[in-house]
Amino acid sequence: MARQLPLELPHRPSYSRDDLVVSEANRLAVGAIDAFPDWPHPVVLISGPPGSGKSHLAAVFAAEAGGATARRDGVGAILAERPFLGVVDDVDRGGLDEASLFALVNAARLGGGSLLLTSRVLPAAMAIQTPDLRSRLAAATTVPLGAPDDALLTGVLAKLFSDRQIEVEPGALAYLVARMERSLDAARRIVAEIDREALSAKRKVTRPLLRRVLDEGGWLFG
Repeated sequence: MARQLPLELPHRPSYSRDDLVVSEANRLAVGAIDAFPDWPHPVVLISGPPGSGKSHLAAVFAAEAGGATARRDGVGAILAERPFLGVVDDVDRGGLDEASLFALVNAARLGGGSLLLTSRVLPAAMAIQTPDLRSRLAAATTVPLGAPDDALLTGVLAKLFSDRQIEVEPGALAYLVARMERSLDAARRIVAEIDREALSAKRKVTRPLLRRVLDEGGWLFG
């Protein structure tokens, strides 16, 4: 069968609140985002395993609430606004200046603004050298985010295929969910590769095509 080289057209995922898929796995975290600005504490920490959607939630919050992000603008840029609204993603991964992060968290606690943080682990497990920063993070409102369940993965896959205007045969979503890595990042990569494969082979998205993509990409878990 003749194959063609698919064009790498840019595809930007939507981070609007209306596009956020909600299930039991992320309901508490989404509720915390929706509750802003009526937070019980000015610092909220969303904690969950890799691929559970923390960065997506942070992006939704920044887009909807208009918050600045430390990765893009720097902690100093966030502190420059009073009251500030800031987002710091992956606070457990290192690379952030602890003194600046402490100043940001402390300023929020003293009424200077609101701050959303994300992390793979709870503060007690973070490799933080500053005791006062660790205690400030431990005092934040912590919202657990579970690993993606079947409902969340199914909804995300359906949205990703719809965004790319890809029609899939009945049962395809359930087939993928039963066999793929349980990660929202994996869902995005898999759908992108399925799109490229279908365009290249000029074929519809069928189960044999799905299995080949999963197998060749190392995503086949079942």
